[in-house]
Amino acid sequence: MSHTIAVYGATGHTGRHVTTELRRRGHHPLLLGRDLTTLHTLDDHPRHATVDDPDSLDRALHGADAVINTAGPFATTAGPLIDAARRAGIPYLDVAAEIEANLDTFTHHTDATTLIIPAMAFYGGLGDLLATTALDGDTHADTIHIAYGLTSWHPTPGTLASGTVSTQRRGGRRLRYTNGALHHHDDAPTTVTWPFPPPLGPREVLAEFTMADVVTLPTHLRAHHITTYMTTTAATDLANAGPRRDTPETFTVDVLIRTGTTQRRITATGQDIYAISAPLVVEATDRVLTGRTRVTHGVASAGTAFDAPDFLRSLHTHLTIHHHKPISGTPTAPFPASDRGTAPLTPSTRN
Repeated sequence: MSHTIAVYGATGHTGRHVTTELRRRGHHPLLLGRDLTTLHTLDDHPRHATVDDPDSLDRALHGADAVINTAGPFATTAGPLIDAARRAGIPYLDVAAEIEANLDTFTHHTDATTLIIPAMAFYGGLGDLLATTALDGDTHADTIHIAYGLTSWHPTPGTLASGTVSTQRRGGRRLRYTNGALHHHDDAPTTVTWPFPPPLGPREVLAEFTMADVVTLPTHLRAHHITTYMTTTAATDLANAGPRRDTPETFTVDVLIRTGTTQRRITATGQDIYAISAPLVVEATDRVLTGRTRVTHGVASAGTAFDAPDFLRSLHTHLTIHHHKPISGTPTAPFPASDRGTAPLTPSTRN
């Protein structure tokens, strides 16, 4: 069934991927934004809308079945667009990786009568789907580790702007999820070697390179510690960001979950962290509009809203998923000191 789906931020890098994916699936994308001149190069009938003008958002969403927000910083765009979606009575989804913006969404819109799904993207959404699938119905874990094995990372202007806002909001401090809650800290990042499976293989990663997964997973999974990792090459690329290259990165997302002495693991591989966000958020939107969700209103993460294994299977042309057999005994991954618990781990680390 074809739907009219508004896309805010359609002229951006991820927005263009989302628009293409919507058209590929037979939907009608309704392009929204401030710059009508640029929008007209992409579509004959765009609509002018700015987040500081609620009336423009209301006019722009008229006739839309749902809205997808791809425009960062989401600290600025998410709130006004969610309010407009609620007034219009339509679902809202976004691709926000900003931890604080996602926290705001989960905090302030629990009473929504329509469905709101933030972080439905590579960061936040994919990790949630993978961890939920690996747990296979369980909702408790001692530790959840998500290692991002990016061969490179050439951020978009939106990513850089969002990162700047998040850094300012937390006063330059870092975040970790430990003892069941988020905490700010000033500890220096730790480098460890993560045992990515082939073809990537072991790579140096920054431990506690905290991403949106620490917001989405705790909404429905109880874990003492959630830690995300990033390959040092990708972290360096992000810190020294230049113009985005035409050649996209490849990625491995390796999720390892420990409960007692049992260790579960699931791995996803693919290409282009921005392009993969398009089928993620469009598939989610399609499921929302066709009633294939586990909740019908309020704010929900990907793992709450959808049948996670089935959702991942639907992305088989974009992702390769490998389910590892559960193992028991001493955990084998190089967990950082903050979430080792009582496990006898002795990884080689350096600060």
